[in-house]
Amino acid sequence: MLNIKKFLANLPHRPGTYQMLGEKDEVLYVGKAKNLKKRLASYFTAQQKDPKTLLLLRHVRNIDITVTHSENEAVILEFNLIKKHHPRYNVLLRDDKSYPYIVITQEHPFPRIDIYRGARKKHGQYFGPYPNATAARETLHLLQKIFRLRTCTDSFYAARSRPCLHYQIGRCSGPCTEMISQQAYQENVHHAVLFLRGKSDEVIKALQKRMEGASISHHYELAAHFRDQIARLRQIQERQYVDVGKGEADVIALMVQAGVACIQLLSIRGGRVLGSRSYFPRLPTSCQPQEILQAFITQHYLLPTQVDNIPKEIILNITFAEQSWLSNVLSEQAKHQVKFVHPLRGERKKWLEIASSSAKQSLIARIHQQSNLTERFLALQKALDLPEMPYRLECFDISHSMGEATVASCVVLDHQGAVKNDYRRFNITDITPGSDTAAMQQVVYRRFKRLQKESARLPDIILIDGGPTQVAAAQHALDELAIQGVLLIGVAKGVARKPGQETLHIPGRPPLKLSPDSPALHLIQQIRDEAHRFAITGHRQRRAKARQQSRLDNIPGIGEKRRRELLRYFGGIQGVTHASLEELLKVPGINHSIAERLFASLHDEDELA
Repeated sequence: MLNIKKFLANLPHRPGTYQMLGEKDEVLYVGKAKNLKKRLASYFTAQQKDPKTLLLLRHVRNIDITVTHSENEAVILEFNLIKKHHPRYNVLLRDDKSYPYIVITQEHPFPRIDIYRGARKKHGQYFGPYPNATAARETLHLLQKIFRLRTCTDSFYAARSRPCLHYQIGRCSGPCTEMISQQAYQENVHHAVLFLRGKSDEVIKALQKRMEGASISHHYELAAHFRDQIARLRQIQERQYVDVGKGEADVIALMVQAGVACIQLLSIRGGRVLGSRSYFPRLPTSCQPQEILQAFITQHYLLPTQVDNIPKEIILNITFAEQSWLSNVLSEQAKHQVKFVHPLRGERKKWLEIASSSAKQSLIARIHQQSNLTERFLALQKALDLPEMPYRLECFDISHSMGEATVASCVVLDHQGAVKNDYRRFNITDITPGSDTAAMQQVVYRRFKRLQKESARLPDIILIDGGPTQVAAAQHALDELAIQGVLLIGVAKGVARKPGQETLHIPGRPPLKLSPDSPALHLIQQIRDEAHRFAITGHRQRRAKARQQSRLDNIPGIGEKRRRELLRYFGGIQGVTHASLEELLKVPGINHSIAERLFASLHDEDELA
């Protein structure tokens, strides 16, 4: 047990971080301080504290401190420790995925355009970040329609002998088969870049000049093409984007209600609102809005994939005490001045109202969803006659095609909804093909052996998509691991596989049927259907990969290197299948005998099929 007086007496008046540890040395809370001695002493004074702090202190058994060279280093270290340990008393931002960009490559004479995630590389122009993949895809599709830039990979481009489907439907100008000159294509690239930088008026003026020139030269089809481009750009200006003038900023609005927080992030780049995104961080008990907002800003902008995207201005609907400190940290990381703004009037106030309104609507929808979930969990407790309301459910399903490419899924649901970070897929091997019982036993054993090894929390209820035989297989796996206290339920579909006719099989109990309108049954159907979706998606991916690879793997003389060269040269297995003998001979490493064997094998397979 920590000796508080002795501990505080030896603390330095220096910046740093502190980790509050529990009985098993688990990290309960991570904090930062400009002055460690003053900050930690404040926890143990007689001054009245909020419920979260009181609850935290009851469980603290030790405190680790790390002294840093500067206050800014303390913020960075706090962020890394929170990301590593996910302490239960910190505000946690669940989604740390990188943001999508639109990238235009530069190393090729006919640059390609695509969506990109991850660290930005040197070769390419990046536009964004977009708040979500949907916004990025919509913009990419618009650019394809208007400027007809290619999206194919360089290997696919190099292997083309005729235009692809994108050319046929007007989404590409066909540079791979010289349907457009390099100069004309580069002009399209230049206009796309201007458009992505928010300079669509310049693009329209340039297209108007080209349209007039084509008309004067009696190239009426070309003039009509420019006219259509201008019309589409006008429509985008009017409908697809909210024009906010000039500048780049992020607008962040926080709304809290009924213990749920919603943070709405509005991204403004090149004077346009690219889109918005809602975040629902995990909150400890009795958390203040200022703490939530500060935690979000730290965890969002200090991600390695986000540091290069920090805007010069961050507009907030709530102020907090450590704004200047965080401003210095973000400025240091971004290598430009970053300031927080809380506008009371003007254009920025309107942006903030848009974000606040969106946050409010998202929060209402989230609370409604969670209240429905809570009702369903309560109904499940009552239907199964459980002493306590279950909190965490896990459901398993098996998917295969006549025993081929068997994949098992595990999905997780709690009172907050689907816990997608805990979803898992398992490739099932070493069983009799098509044996669902053997597959179920294997997946349950592998899943819970891993949970035991990691000392992770076990679910309250395990749901199995199947009847008594699948339940018995799962129970056998749990018995092997000596796992007790977890309720196992099999969900068997009715004779016609009609929703509402399911029968529940629980070891030691008679079969149970719930009313079709029962909220408890709806909860079971919800997680069962999600497990089925997750399993069948994984099965299809594994089956497609296996089938594509096996057509080449089973041909004598085609090893890993030659298969890679073939797929790279032709852009995929379909290109290899349709290649002539002469085209196969052009691939590096393919001599005449191998080409003949490859051609004969692939065409024999086609005839048999």
